[in-house]
Amino acid sequence: MSPALKSALATLPEYLGSHVLLSTAALVLGLAISLPLALAAIRVERLRWPLLMLASLIQTIPGLALLALFYPILLALSALLQGMIGVGVPALGFLPALIALTLYSMLPIIRNTVTAVTSLDPAIIEAARGVGMTDRQRLLKVELPLAAPVIMAGIRTAAVWVIGTATLATPVGQASLGNYIFAGLQTENWVWVLFGCVAAALLALVIDQLLGLIESGATRRSRARVLLGLGGFLAVVLAATAPVAIGHIGPRQPSYVIGAKNFSEQYILAALMADRLEAGGARVTQSSGLGSAVIFRALANDEIDAYVDYSGTLWANVMHRTDQPPRAKMLAEMKSWLHDRYGVAMLGSLGFENAYALAMRRDRAASLGIYDIADLAGHSADMAIGSDYEFFVRPEWQALRNAYGLGFARKRQYQSTFMYRALMNGDVDVITAFSSDGRITANDLLVLTDGKGAIPPYDAVVLVAPHRVNDRRLMNALAPLIGRINIGMMRKANMMVDREKDKLTPGAAARWIEQEIGLIQQ
Repeated sequence: MSPALKSALATLPEYLGSHVLLSTAALVLGLAISLPLALAAIRVERLRWPLLMLASLIQTIPGLALLALFYPILLALSALLQGMIGVGVPALGFLPALIALTLYSMLPIIRNTVTAVTSLDPAIIEAARGVGMTDRQRLLKVELPLAAPVIMAGIRTAAVWVIGTATLATPVGQASLGNYIFAGLQTENWVWVLFGCVAAALLALVIDQLLGLIESGATRRSRARVLLGLGGFLAVVLAATAPVAIGHIGPRQPSYVIGAKNFSEQYILAALMADRLEAGGARVTQSSGLGSAVIFRALANDEIDAYVDYSGTLWANVMHRTDQPPRAKMLAEMKSWLHDRYGVAMLGSLGFENAYALAMRRDRAASLGIYDIADLAGHSADMAIGSDYEFFVRPEWQALRNAYGLGFARKRQYQSTFMYRALMNGDVDVITAFSSDGRITANDLLVLTDGKGAIPPYDAVVLVAPHRVNDRRLMNALAPLIGRINIGMMRKANMMVDREKDKLTPGAAARWIEQEIGLIQQ
């Protein structure tokens, strides 16, 4: 068995259990909300069109966007409640994913219920009235039983949609089978990508067939089929979620949540911090795949305990500073500002920086006589530039354009793995690479000199949440990492994860770093 498959199977109970728990909760909540609304729309015709229109409108919002939208909404609500009653709500993880998936489940349930009941033969309704049935009796004894097969078909559709969309919950901090897909895409671990897709598809298929058994039981008036389908559904849910529940039973050692953004280096560093805490006997979970803005807000809101960020990102995006003081002064001001403004502790730099850098294929740059960004400016009007998802809306892009007068013919955005491939394939001429990325050396790329210093320093710094600043276990575990990881070491660790052959998991690369800096025996 390959190491990638072995690691995928090892994490399956956690990811599958979390996925099933989230999907089931969203489906049940969606059903509890949708059925009463549908019944109200059946009785009050003027409610029908607005309700169906609203449910349809929700479906037009991409799943990832809908999930992400609830993060700032819940963050604002939490701040409001904290000020009013002293208690907030979690803005990251299960709650935003639950709300978004619940909304996603509603359209097929509402539409099928309304369609099924309003399409019943009028003669049947008149016959029910003729025997003296009240509206309530007619609904419960005639309309809903006759409409049950069509309503169940809507529930089956909702279940498949919810299970599929739940794979997108990873970026908002909720573990799911999507963790395989997001991490696999970033680290080019195609076994994980395929494993996540197959696992989600099989789960959707099993649940659909069990709900189909209930649907056929409703059609044939077979109580045995209904009970068998319902029992099978409950058995799958209980079996899948049991490992998650068992994991929360037993002695309660201190539990920590380590955050990570959505690229290989972050997965490695999160695994490194988790290893240090686990070595001291703590329980640790990792919340990976978070965006830059989301992860800092999550830390400041005490929803994760620690993560690694970069000084340039914090300086420009969090502090909204446009000046560029010397590195030491920047770090000192940042540490003070983070503590005073948010109560966040900055332990210090790990010892390397991961800055944005414009990079080209060396042969392409040589043929055009390009060696620095100033040289690039004269050719940019005929070129295509590729970046990660967020660079073109970051202050650094505006600073580069202002400093050098860059004006590219085309801009394209990629998941960072595919960004490097696009450059090597000639789809773009230049990319916004990352200075600690091992693929720069592996692909023999030329990093263009930033002679005007438009891009600020990007020292990798460890941040700790406000409620953990006095946690000695956490501080003592992470302190030995400060200043110990150089750029060469980080590039090599990144390449171990990103290379095509004999790739390591982020956890294995983290253990290699620990060996290199003498924290564990080789």
